[in-house]
Amino acid sequence: MNPKINKHDIEFLIDCLKNGKEIPEVYKYAIFPTKQKEYELVYAGKMRKEDVLADTEEAKPVPLQIEKVFNGKKYPLYSKDWHNLLVFGDNLQILKTFNENKDPLVKNKIKGKIKLIYIDPPFATTHEFSSGAVRSYIDDRRAAEFVEYLRRRLVIARELLAGDGSIYVHLDWKKSHYIKLVLDEVFGENNFRNEIIWHYHDKFATGGKSLDKNHDTIFHYSKSSEFIANEIRITKEETTRRALRKKVDGKTINILDEKGNKVYGEFADKRIDDVWDIGRTISSNEYLNYPTQKKEALIDRILRYGSTEDDLVLDFFCGSGTMLAVAEKLNRRWIGCDIGKLAIYTTQKRLLQIDESKDLENPKKKYGKDVKSFAVVTSGLYDLGKIFALQKDEYIRFVKDLFEIEETKTAKIGGVEIDGKKREFYAKIFPYWELKNASVDEKYLQELHKNIGGKIDDRFYIIAPANNVNFISDYHQISNVRYYFLKVPYQIIKELHRVQFKKFHQPQSKRNVNDLDEAIGFHFIRQPEVKSEIKKLKDKIVLKIKKFESAYSQDETGEKLDNFESLAMLLVDLNYDGEKFMMTNYFFAQDLLNHKPIDDEKSEEEIKKELKKQKEIIKEFPKKDCGKQIMAIYVDIYGNEFREVFKAK
Repeated sequence: MNPKINKHDIEFLIDCLKNGKEIPEVYKYAIFPTKQKEYELVYAGKMRKEDVLADTEEAKPVPLQIEKVFNGKKYPLYSKDWHNLLVFGDNLQILKTFNENKDPLVKNKIKGKIKLIYIDPPFATTHEFSSGAVRSYIDDRRAAEFVEYLRRRLVIARELLAGDGSIYVHLDWKKSHYIKLVLDEVFGENNFRNEIIWHYHDKFATGGKSLDKNHDTIFHYSKSSEFIANEIRITKEETTRRALRKKVDGKTINILDEKGNKVYGEFADKRIDDVWDIGRTISSNEYLNYPTQKKEALIDRILRYGSTEDDLVLDFFCGSGTMLAVAEKLNRRWIGCDIGKLAIYTTQKRLLQIDESKDLENPKKKYGKDVKSFAVVTSGLYDLGKIFALQKDEYIRFVKDLFEIEETKTAKIGGVEIDGKKREFYAKIFPYWELKNASVDEKYLQELHKNIGGKIDDRFYIIAPANNVNFISDYHQISNVRYYFLKVPYQIIKELHRVQFKKFHQPQSKRNVNDLDEAIGFHFIRQPEVKSEIKKLKDKIVLKIKKFESAYSQDETGEKLDNFESLAMLLVDLNYDGEKFMMTNYFFAQDLLNHKPIDDEKSEEEIKKELKKQKEIIKEFPKKDCGKQIMAIYVDIYGNEFREVFKAK
């Protein structure tokens, strides 16, 4: 039972609130009576479901910006009302944008329409490191942080599912038991359908006292009692051995040979159960050298069982894009999201070359079809040039979303057009497309103030491109009115934001590729500065990088970033066709060190220190592997890119 509060308790609590005193823990359930079920997972930092779904400074919807559409003309009917989407950004922000259902790209197309979600989240990511003769395992995040990180995304994901939709959550032994309780809470224990065991039979014993860990777990939950569950039977390629039995005197007994041993037969006509024997990707020709890549046969079975043709499916930890590729082959509409640049470029190439990949029905044959139209989209990290290139109405819509400008019934004040409100104060979008030679300067503000100064409160917002604002400060005051500038690109205004924006990080080593990260707010792409050259020798092409500096002079902690320290990875297309970047090689910053580490033992801080010492980075490519042009993409730790094309022949 919850403790009751008496008169003296109330007086004590009021005194605490008035004087800023800490309220003792004992009053927690008295003030906020628990509404938990008989049991649920309780841990530090757990947020109420209502708060997860609400917009907060830490996580809120952000606009979607199309970077490029592939094969739009080839499939005009498919692209008229729908593009399959490959979205770069923090999946919490992306899911919130889908759930808000306002962005024109997704409005009324996603929320409540997704039939199947499959996710393979980082398993509270593993790092192995050497410590003398001992090898140790650590979690990159503490257990509670990982559980809550995933739970918040699951809460919003449930809102996106159709009434007969399902989610499949792929986990290993490290945190599956915790997440099972979270799934019971979010989807309801009565909507638990299966615990699927993926047994990878081709992983051989490594010895030691513990039994080898040769399986993953996939939890299947539906949104309601109505859900898609198609009949799937074992194929000829997946025959299973089973003891033969016969009826004798009304009893079923095993058939024995002359030595008394059981007789076995092979069966192909069998409905699948919850244990799936499917080999690992690393053992097949599908392998793309991407960490945690999963087998197409595994995802094929999930999609066939839980969805039908033309259904919309989602993977918001898409990694190497296995689910998207299989969904494409099975004629499902799809959405994939990832926070990693390597994941986006790996998936993009995989989709663009899908015709060369194997057929699902007959793995000995090629799929042989081009990918249908899909858009590469960014969320939370924007190309400023593309924003200014938008048509007037699109630009206004974008910046309204960006700065959370709400609609208002007031269209004009003192003859001045008003575009909405931000936190109870009026806002105006500076019409730079009309006033090409004008700026937000003293003269502009005085004229504005003359018309509206006496008719508004003490704060007014003006949204304008940064180079159209002639003030260094974030506001300018005339009489009692402060005119605040919301600059594009956005300058962080501490007075307006309780939580400082946080850029998500790209890894500098392969072992960190699945680190969990989150973004807060949004940012604009700021190209790094790169100085490089290419040398053509008899049998090789040599790329020399002499300078790489991020546009940010310091990292999130305030530490200064020197040459190469902010370099995350180098992506290369050795046969660039002038249109599509098809990554042929990738190198993490760790791979670019002059002194290569052994067994990935260097931390990212150590990698930065080593990079700082280097005067140049050299990568060599066999000339026979190079086409006429080479494209290099340099990515900094914040996801910003610098691209250049070299003539190789």
